[in-house]
Amino acid sequence: MAGGVKMRGRLTAGGRVELIPQGRMAGPMPWVIAIMVAMTAIALAAGLTLGNAVSNARAEIEGGVTVQILEPRADVRAAQAARAVAAIGTVPGVAGLQQVPQAQLDALIEPWLGTGITDAAGSAIPVPALIDVRLKGPATAAQLAALTRAVIPVAPSARIDAQSNWLKPVFDAMVSLQLLAIAIVALLAGALAAAVLLAARSALGANRDTIEIVHLLGGTDAQVARVFQRSIGYDATGGGTVGLALALVVILALGRRFAGLGAGLIDSGALVWSDWLLLALVPILATLLAMLTARLTVLHALRKML
Repeated sequence: MAGGVKMRGRLTAGGRVELIPQGRMAGPMPWVIAIMVAMTAIALAAGLTLGNAVSNARAEIEGGVTVQILEPRADVRAAQAARAVAAIGTVPGVAGLQQVPQAQLDALIEPWLGTGITDAAGSAIPVPALIDVRLKGPATAAQLAALTRAVIPVAPSARIDAQSNWLKPVFDAMVSLQLLAIAIVALLAGALAAAVLLAARSALGANRDTIEIVHLLGGTDAQVARVFQRSIGYDATGGGTVGLALALVVILALGRRFAGLGAGLIDSGALVWSDWLLLALVPILATLLAMLTARLTVLHALRKML
């Protein structure tokens, strides 16, 4: 190997010299890498989906306020709702408002209460009137106070809530799941590095005698490490490609399943082009990590060996 000659140990039919037979580091390693890449891509896709859902939902409801008229008497409730709509229109910072039609409210509660629900006395169960308010900015405490001062005098039974407060527990839970997905990606990267480390050490031990001969012929540690690095690079490239393909099948299948639910919060978490680009980078990064791990492992072992 002196003078930069690319020796690998034994002469092959093509005139090349092989230090490490390629079959030694093949076998299960590409499939281990494929599984790691597939799980990493799926976990990353889950984290990206949750992040998109939270960001889009927050942006959509950040300036949303709901006014409920809780009066049980239908005529009084309708009158208070009309006065509340007029009063809200005079509050500075209101970008728009709409009283939700009764038919839409009935459709919302129909899955839980059915149609034509009546109480024990035979009268219809009162459903609060809802007014959807859109502010020009976030629903701050000052904005809510201004709405309260305008609405309560004309609609004493009104209740005013920022829509973001209703979904805060949901957002917190989704952010926790997103952090869990990131942790899983980090753990899988560590597991991949550990698997490559063990494979490199095993191959190094199996070829110890050959490596010692190569060193006696003038070969350097860097040249030996390059052979291991190239071998694991082939395994990682093939395994990463297979793993990404498996992950895409799972991601697309799950996406189609969730799309059938027709839930707005789920639909807002759809992956965008930049998310798909990140997923495509997973096998590339896995290959680079595997090659770097193999190189560092071999160099460290060779320094101890010789």
